[in-house]
Amino acid sequence: MNTHEELVEKVETLAERDGRFRKEAYFFVFEALQFTVKSLNLTGKQRHVTGQQLALGIKEYALDRFGPMTLSVFEHWGVRSTLDFGEIVFGLVEAGLMGKTEEDSIEDFVDVYDFQKAFDWHNAIGRKLRK
Repeated sequence: MNTHEELVEKVETLAERDGRFRKEAYFFVFEALQFTVKSLNLTGKQRHVTGQQLALGIKEYALDRFGPMTLSVFEHWGVRSTLDFGEIVFGLVEAGLMGKTEEDSIEDFVDVYDFQKAFDWHNAIGRKLRK
């Protein structure tokens, strides 16, 4: 089994065992992490992002990827708050699929933003136009 297949199997097992979030949410977190690291121009040992940085990167990446369907996609996956993404991240950490520092905490993901406001498509379009 190659590394990609092993990763997929471990994530599927984690999602099934946890039961709260669909496996797609876990894979999305990996993608959003890469997006966030790239958008913050982090390299080498400086590639670590905080929970708040990741939550904000998730928001930006999700709006770019899913547009007006973002909230529906997240609800389908069982994700309803930034804390849920923290639960996913720390599940991945516990499974040995993601790293963390001593300073990282699940609390870093608490109420980073309100899902209803952040993923209201009309507000999101307005924010993009103002940039």
